[in-house]
Amino acid sequence: MATTRRATATWSGDLLSGKGTVTATTTGIFRDQQTTWAARTAEPEGVTSPEELLAAAHASCFSMAFSNVLAKAGTPPTRVDVEVSISADKREAGFTVLSAAIVVRGTVPGATQESFAAAANEAKDGCPISRALKGNVEMSVEATLEG
Repeated sequence: MATTRRATATWSGDLLSGKGTVTATTTGIFRDQQTTWAARTAEPEGVTSPEELLAAAHASCFSMAFSNVLAKAGTPPTRVDVEVSISADKREAGFTVLSAAIVVRGTVPGATQESFAAAANEAKDGCPISRALKGNVEMSVEATLEG
């Protein structure tokens, strides 16, 4: 069964001095979050960007996929903490998302550092957001099993 989620955006003005908003219309969980070009290329100053929203989506997706891989291996996690850093820069084609660096730490009874890292790599390759980025964005994962 396919699912569809929606968001809307508005923009006023030119790219460099204009501003816009983004809203999660499916859930309404956030509304009219400000976005600007400066938030993408300089300090965010409390304003979000598509890259930050992509990082949030990827972190959420990865945490679910990773927990599923661990549970299927018989070692369900007590907790996993995931941070995704999206890097973007100007290239010949214009401003481009270049990489997604995933850092995961977790408490997983029964897991070893090796099984934890292997599960992280499987989740990196298997989560739907990773699959959407694959071939376009360099992805890495750093996995640390904690106490």
